[in-house]
Amino acid sequence: MITRNRLTAGVCVALATLAAGLGTAIPAAADGPPATPAPKVELVLDVSGSMRTRDIDGQSRMTAAKQAFNDVLDAVPEGVHLGIRTLGADYPGEDRKVGCKDTKQLYPVGPLDRTEAKTAVATLAPTGWTPIGPALLGAADDLEGGDGTRRIVLITDGEDTCGPLDPCEVAREIAARGTHLVIDTLGLVPNAKIRQQLTCIADATGGTYTAVQHKEDLSRRVKQLVDRAAEPVVTPVATEGAGSCSAAPELKPGLYTDRQVIGEHRWYRVDVLPGQELRASVSVAADRAVDNDYGVLLRAVTASGREIVRGEASGTGRTDVISSGLRYPKAEVEDGDDGSGKPAAETVCLQLSNAFSAPASVKRTPGLPVELTVDVVDGADQASDVAAFGLGRGWWLLGALVLTGLVAGLLFGWISRWRIAVWRTN
Repeated sequence: MITRNRLTAGVCVALATLAAGLGTAIPAAADGPPATPAPKVELVLDVSGSMRTRDIDGQSRMTAAKQAFNDVLDAVPEGVHLGIRTLGADYPGEDRKVGCKDTKQLYPVGPLDRTEAKTAVATLAPTGWTPIGPALLGAADDLEGGDGTRRIVLITDGEDTCGPLDPCEVAREIAARGTHLVIDTLGLVPNAKIRQQLTCIADATGGTYTAVQHKEDLSRRVKQLVDRAAEPVVTPVATEGAGSCSAAPELKPGLYTDRQVIGEHRWYRVDVLPGQELRASVSVAADRAVDNDYGVLLRAVTASGREIVRGEASGTGRTDVISSGLRYPKAEVEDGDDGSGKPAAETVCLQLSNAFSAPASVKRTPGLPVELTVDVVDGADQASDVAAFGLGRGWWLLGALVLTGLVAGLLFGWISRWRIAVWRTN
């Protein structure tokens, strides 16, 4: 009897503890961080008559595109809302007005049912016109709403056949809406005119253009773009560099944007503690007609004006963007310089210069778009890391060269004197 009572009491205590745990757990779950907005992607596929052409690995362009779509649908990351839109899939006639409206959403943007989406793609057959502009407008409307990232992936084998609605102007209009929607383009034909149009569409929204001529390349590239939509987006912070280090803005680790007039110098400041390593990179975009010879320089300088390390790049010919970077490891110290035991930070001045030039008719303002990445990480522990030796600081390399030159000079002098002595003896 006593044993039974003790058992009953133990069960009651256990149930009470479990109930209390559940009671406290439920509110905690409700108060957790809000769910991340689902990224949205819409694949826009050209189903015009020219997709019958058999020039992709012995298959028609349409067959290769279908197989690539099946591979992509199998690999879509969880949480990505995906849709499919077609252009030129339904109207086979010659009426331009009707053919240029031939675009529809094949599969709605939302949680993916792979079987349903594959079944929809399997029914497609090359049919009509190539209304790229109307299809992009329709895709932008399909992706409306929500706070997640938005991406359109356009796959086509030809130019838009429905002017005067220029697809490039359509892309600019979409970008002007401020919806942060990116359009990536993939061209199935290596044609200069097609490449120019698809590049213009991608550039208008910050997207990419890729030429693909094999099914595997098409599958791999579309997978990359869909995966990229699922990655968190880093929004650059607008900043304004100064004309000197003393007036420069202080930057924390992050991504920054600025504008730089051709031939101008821009300064920024970063604080680096002993035992940390500064890593900085910069990209300058040539968004206007510039001359063929160009360059960009990023220098790390002390507050007193001594150069620590530099990164530079130059080139000849047409470019859309040029980038450079640097690394500066600051050595460890025993105690703080101020006697407090805390290490004092060093102010590192970053100087950005460009060597672009342009005809007099080209506007200088606003300046060229600049993207600056700043990161401060713990210094390297392994001696195999070149930056851990401080070679990037300059004087180590200079000392090594001086020592090598001295040894080489002494050796050369000794050999010369020996040869002269031998010659005189003989």
